[in-house]
Amino acid sequence: MSRFGASTTPRPSTVEDLLPPGLLAHLERLDIVSRKVFSGRQHGERRSRRRGQSVDFADHRPYSPGDDLRFVDWNIYARLDALFLKLYLEEEDLSLGIAIDTSASMDWGNPNKLDTARRLAMALGWIGLCNHNRVSVHGFNGEGIQSLRTLRGRRRASELGRWLLDLDPGAARVPGTFADSMKSLAAGRRGRGVLLVLSDFLEGDGVEEGLRFLGGRGDEVICLQLLAPEEVDPGKSGLTGDLRLEDVEHGGTVEVTVTPSLLRSYRQRLDAWCGSLRTGCTRRGMGHLTIPTDTDIETVLVEMMRQQGYIR
Repeated sequence: MSRFGASTTPRPSTVEDLLPPGLLAHLERLDIVSRKVFSGRQHGERRSRRRGQSVDFADHRPYSPGDDLRFVDWNIYARLDALFLKLYLEEEDLSLGIAIDTSASMDWGNPNKLDTARRLAMALGWIGLCNHNRVSVHGFNGEGIQSLRTLRGRRRASELGRWLLDLDPGAARVPGTFADSMKSLAAGRRGRGVLLVLSDFLEGDGVEEGLRFLGGRGDEVICLQLLAPEEVDPGKSGLTGDLRLEDVEHGGTVEVTVTPSLLRSYRQRLDAWCGSLRTGCTRRGMGHLTIPTDTDIETVLVEMMRQQGYIR
């Protein structure tokens, strides 16, 4: 007996499957936008409002005893016989975190949601590495968090890709919740920056609480909600007849007869859930974007995320 929504395409097995070489040149010109100003621990390539020691001149201030004489503007001293220090715009590195939901519900759909998350994470990670950001990736489900931290530079792309390929879906009927995962993720984050959460967010309880944990530590959080075509429009995807539906994460079952009325009711509830998630994100200053998994990755990045101001 066939299972509705069961993935029929092989999972990616090489880094090239995740990020085709033809896509690399397009992504190198992109950058992930930080609308907040963060204090980096190293000099990077992101402008800060703080005064620092980068190459971009900002202003002068009078010399005070103990100031570094290397920053004295001797041209002004020659004209005015007074000491002034040159101030510069400091450049800060961005901490880019990518968190991938690996719960059982993500291993579903055509295209598969987890495989789409891998490809999107690889593309976003590549953008971060090209811009010398500190990139960390995390996989989360009810069993805990696994992480690969602090990658920097293009040479780390293969390491990122291999880690994503080895990321396995979680088992069904595990005790943890989305809120538990987000609490652990927030507690384990190092520094502040942009945190992208890739998930279907299809959990009855704990999503609101999980967002609260993420929003409490100062990151700029962007929730990328991945939905398979079978979830967006199950009727169009061939869901018909008398069926027994099973909850792949909690194990419950329900018998239904698929009718036009039932499909309309489902779509209304799905739209309401996505709307409430979007509202919750907006209320906390977070970004939200719904991404059907049959959308081309380049379209997601160059069109959808750029239009929302998440990428430039």
